[in-house]
Amino acid sequence: MIRAKRVDILFYHLTQSTLEDILPTLVERALGRFSRVTIQCVSKERRDAIDTRLWVYADEAFIGHGTECDQYPNFQPVFLTTGQENPNDSKIRFLIEGAICSDINAYQRLVVLFDGQSDEQLHIVRAQWKKYKMENHNLTYWQQTEDRSWKKQV
Repeated sequence: MIRAKRVDILFYHLTQSTLEDILPTLVERALGRFSRVTIQCVSKERRDAIDTRLWVYADEAFIGHGTECDQYPNFQPVFLTTGQENPNDSKIRFLIEGAICSDINAYQRLVVLFDGQSDEQLHIVRAQWKKYKMENHNLTYWQQTEDRSWKKQV
């Protein structure tokens, strides 16, 4: 009997900060460990907003990246998409605000970021949690505290 791969799946419940504030730091950490990252968004507008944010998030720093609209996506350390592709062969995928990954077993880690004020995102994330738990993946749930730090809940 072949055992399914267990993927590490981290859920980040945003309560005090915006995605734009949190994402660059998490992406930098992921790049330090995995060298390539894919970020999946639910809309082109959201993808474009994150595209801009990664270029300007700090006065003296940026995160090099490309989108599905750019040439040479396979050379990008960070790839932004609204689809399911993984041209840079990343081992970690960020799922933003309800994005769904069709092949989680292609990754070592998924990072699910969601806004705790959005009923729609909460509904999607709860369904994802149940599905991934039934599939016996390694789940971790982090909730943002009032001082904007993270507390591990599960």
